Amino acid sequence: MTAESTTSSPHDRIPWAAMAGIIATVTVFAVAQGLTYPLLSLILERQAIPSGLIGLSAAMTPLGFVVSAPFIPVLTRKGGGARLAILCSVLAAATLAAIAGTQNVWAWMPLRFLLGVFANPLSVISETWLISITPAARRARIMGLYSSLVSGGFAVGPISLGLAGTQGWAPFMVGIVAFLLCGMIVLAVVPRLPKLSYDGQATSVGGFFALAPLLLFAVFSAAAFEQVMVSLFAVYGAALGSTEPQIVALITCFIAGNAMLQILLGRLAETFGSARTMLMCALMSLAGCLLLPLVFGSWLVWPLVFGLGGVSFGIYTLSLIQLGERFSGQALIAGNAAFAAMWGIGGIIGSPTAGLAMQLFGHQGLPLSLGLLCAVLALLLTNAKWRG
Repeated sequence: MTAESTTSSPHDRIPWAAMAGIIATVTVFAVAQGLTYPLLSLILERQAIPSGLIGLSAAMTPLGFVVSAPFIPVLTRKGGGARLAILCSVLAAATLAAIAGTQNVWAWMPLRFLLGVFANPLSVISETWLISITPAARRARIMGLYSSLVSGGFAVGPISLGLAGTQGWAPFMVGIVAFLLCGMIVLAVVPRLPKLSYDGQATSVGGFFALAPLLLFAVFSAAAFEQVMVSLFAVYGAALGSTEPQIVALITCFIAGNAMLQILLGRLAETFGSARTMLMCALMSLAGCLLLPLVFGSWLVWPLVFGLGGVSFGIYTLSLIQLGERFSGQALIAGNAAFAAMWGIGGIIGSPTAGLAMQLFGHQGLPLSLGLLCAVLALLLTNAKWRG
C-alpha cells in the first residue's frame, strides 16, 4: 500500500481516486443504517412491539459501535486499514443476511449488536483517511461534500423501502449487496489509499475524552437526534395517522436535508468559523423540534423536516471539521474512534430515552426529548464561546 501526500498546502492536488474509495466505504455504512433502522422498526411496529422495546432494539447497533471503538486503532495499526475495512464489509453483509432470516425482536438484539461491531470500522477508517489527505484550506468544504454524499447513502435506505417494500428478503438484499460491493471497491483502490500516520503523542480513545469533551458531546447530540428520527419517527407518524408510505417519504425528506445542506454548512464554516456555525445548527434544531408538533398535519412539515435533517446532521459535519483543525497523527485516529463511540452512545441513550418519553408523555415525547437535547448543547456551546 503506497502512501499519499499528506501535506496541507491549499494548492496540493487531492487524490480523487483514493477519495472515491474512501467515500464508497462509508457511504455503504450509511446505506446499512438508513435501511435497517426504519425497516426493522416498521416490522416490529406491525408485530405490536412497544415503542420502548423498539428503541432498545435500535440501540443494539450503536452499542456495537461503542464496544468496538477502542479496538479499532490497534487493529488498524497491526492489520492495516484496508484489510480491516474489507473484512468488516464481508462480516457485516453476513450479519445483515442473518437478520433477514429471523423475525423476532429478541433474536435481532445480538445480531444488530454485531452489525454495529462490523460496520463501525468502515466509518472510523474512512473518516481518518479522508481527513489525512484533505488540505487544511479546503477541509470545511470537502467535509461538507463528504457528509452530503454519506447522507445520500442514508437516503438510499428509505428510498429502497419505497421501491422494494418492507416484506421478505428484497429490502435486506439492498444492504447485503451494498456491503459486498463496498469491499470490492476498497480492494480495487488499495494501491491509492493513504497510509495512516501514527506520529505524535500516543492517545487512547478514553484519553481523547479528556481532550475534547464538548466536541464529543456535539457528536453525541447529532447521533442521538438522527438515530431517534430514523428509528422512532415511524412510531411518531403512525400515532398521528400517517401511512407507511407517508412515513417513509418523510424519513427520506429528513435524510435528503442531511445530504443537500452539508456543503452549504461547510461554506458557512469557512466564512463564520466552525464553532459559530455549530451553535447556529443547535439553535435551529431546537426551533425545529418546537415547531414539529404544530405543523405535522400541514404541507409545512416537509420543508421543516428537510431543514431539520440538514442542521441536526450538520452538528456532526462541523465536529469533523473541528477534529481536523485541532488534531493529527495518533490523536486524529483516536479522535475518530472516540467519535464512533460517542455516535454509538448517542444511539444507545437516545433511542430508548425517546421511546420511554413517548410511552410516558405520548407521541410528542419524541420532539420534546430531542428539543431538550438541542437546548443543552446550545447552552454549552454558548458558554464555551463566551469563555473564548
